[in-house]
Amino acid sequence: MFLNKTLLITGGTGSFGNAVLNRFLYTDHFKEIRIFSRDEKKQDDMRNQLKNDKLKFYIGDVRDYNSVERAMKGVDYVFHAAALKQVPSCEFFPIEATKTNVFGTQNVIDAAVANKVNKVICLSTDKAAYPINAMGISKALMEKVAIAASRNLEHTTVCLTRYGNVMASRGSVIPLFLKQIQSGQPLTITDPNMTRFLMSLEDAVDLVLFAFEHANPGDLFVNKAPAGTIGDLAEALKQLCKADNEIKIIGTRHGEKLYETLCTREEMVKAQDMGDFYRIPADNRDLNYAQYFSEGETDISKIDDYHSHNTEQQGVEGMKRLLSNLPLIKKEIFGDLTAVQYPG
Repeated sequence: MFLNKTLLITGGTGSFGNAVLNRFLYTDHFKEIRIFSRDEKKQDDMRNQLKNDKLKFYIGDVRDYNSVERAMKGVDYVFHAAALKQVPSCEFFPIEATKTNVFGTQNVIDAAVANKVNKVICLSTDKAAYPINAMGISKALMEKVAIAASRNLEHTTVCLTRYGNVMASRGSVIPLFLKQIQSGQPLTITDPNMTRFLMSLEDAVDLVLFAFEHANPGDLFVNKAPAGTIGDLAEALKQLCKADNEIKIIGTRHGEKLYETLCTREEMVKAQDMGDFYRIPADNRDLNYAQYFSEGETDISKIDDYHSHNTEQQGVEGMKRLLSNLPLIKKEIFGDLTAVQYPG
């Protein structure tokens, strides 16, 4: 499917972009991979580190349609990963989150349509399901923008993936805990009973590739991910590091949930089980309001959400097994210098 094709990754210098490059840069898939982002320093670091002619770099911002459109010419597939994703910063600057996550996504879709791109995968987050913070709200609206756009397109398929926390990605808690352990500081935990889905970057790439292969317009794909508590995660890291750092409870931060939802009850009613994934087809009802008010769903009250409190819980031992497979842990704890390490 990807032979002799061109791939564009927005926000491509981040952890996800690096994982995609690790998967495809040295294979026959894709004749060209374009990295689109606004950070010239990260692009220069990536260029100097990888030194690969297949890789092309474009400076720009998804907020600026013209810069996106120029990078889109001749592209076959798009991973749209560019986003403002830090919950606290989006709480304080919600308009900035909206500009990037909502209007930026519309720009990417419009530029893809103008250039007859084959497929666009927009990356979303569990925080978009029942959102309570600005980051999640902006991502929820991003999903609506993508689904609405998908309804009337002839040449371009637009679909979505939604996934939970990616372990050891930039800004996540695992690199923070590891740094605190190594420096002898207390491990700062918001709430030890808080649960989160646990995915590796490789899992995230698998989800996107599955979407590329199986997506219909407007589909949303979700990975069936394990979960665990933040308290167990901290304890697992302490045991792997053979450390005895104290645990310091600091309280819940702005906009944080006790648990994360990957699929809402309303989505689970129509979700299709595809093995390791759920496919949630787009709601393609029109503006015939009878379908919204006089024709209801009888099964919604019988279905549960799919969230990090009711999925498979790892516990400390399960966490240790998951952590031991992460490149960051292989390098920092086990001394494996060959482990592929993504920016964190």
